[in-house]
Amino acid sequence: MAGLATSPFRRICRDRGSGLSFTELVSVEGMKRGLTRTLEYLETLPGESPVGAHLFGEEPAAFAEAARRIETLGRFSLIDINCGCPVPKVMRRGAGAALMRRPGRIAEIIRAVRGETSLPVTIKTRIGIAPGESEAEPVIGQAAQAGAKAVFLHGRYAARRHGGPADLDRVAQAGLRSPIPVYANGGIASAAAASAVLARPGVAGVMIGRGAIGNPWLFAACRAAAAGREWTPPGPEEILAALSEHLELETARNRDRARRRGLDPDRAETIACRAFIPHLIAYLKGTPRAKELRRRICLGPVRASAVVAEARLLLVGGQ
Repeated sequence: MAGLATSPFRRICRDRGSGLSFTELVSVEGMKRGLTRTLEYLETLPGESPVGAHLFGEEPAAFAEAARRIETLGRFSLIDINCGCPVPKVMRRGAGAALMRRPGRIAEIIRAVRGETSLPVTIKTRIGIAPGESEAEPVIGQAAQAGAKAVFLHGRYAARRHGGPADLDRVAQAGLRSPIPVYANGGIASAAAASAVLARPGVAGVMIGRGAIGNPWLFAACRAAAAGREWTPPGPEEILAALSEHLELETARNRDRARRRGLDPDRAETIACRAFIPHLIAYLKGTPRAKELRRRICLGPVRASAVVAEARLLLVGGQ
């Protein structure tokens, strides 16, 4: 979800039923050095709370310093420690999923964070690094002993990254043995899938990531299914309204950042439109000529209003 789980996207999802969102990965070392780009990951928008600060690194002292800073910001509901990111450049630094090889270090990090904040601490991890290597249960046990309040458990091995189906049965089994709540993550892209996972003993809830790209209504659909209510999918006008609001928020965010840095706001708007392409293609899924719009955005300067105008033609035509 790097580059996708931005504050505008989180707000869009919150308005459509999500219960809790997380920032993108925030480097504790970057926070320690006061890097502008790192600190920008901690920006939030009104109306998107509750939000968890999602931190990565491997040094307990750096985590403690980051926790102190997050506490003073007063905008977060919890601190989540990433022990599951499979990206090689993260794991080479001993962070992300590499921490699964050192459950004791995870416990040290949790204790260091808890010593500096009153916020609940959770972890996000995976069922293992590879089959038979660094499985989740020891990680969960150490995290619980150190005071973690919950685990968000991805049902794929780190070695597989996001390939293939998630083994949510393994997640449920880990949940049955866990002393703290386990939330299932991975491959949940429909209300039916969420309901099936929630029906498994050992699963306290679900975390949805990529399934919400282009479909922030998924959260409302899951809530309706859980309550036994019918739910009506959004029509073209509703999709267009969400797309437009989402891109407007992304553009405003980029233009504000550009002004603070003394950069060209118009150039920042073009960058925002290009970064929005994964969301745009997902919102426009099934419409003709969506790829043509994508190519035009990549060719030169573009304004958000022009993107929305073309999206309207693709979604609702001349209506």
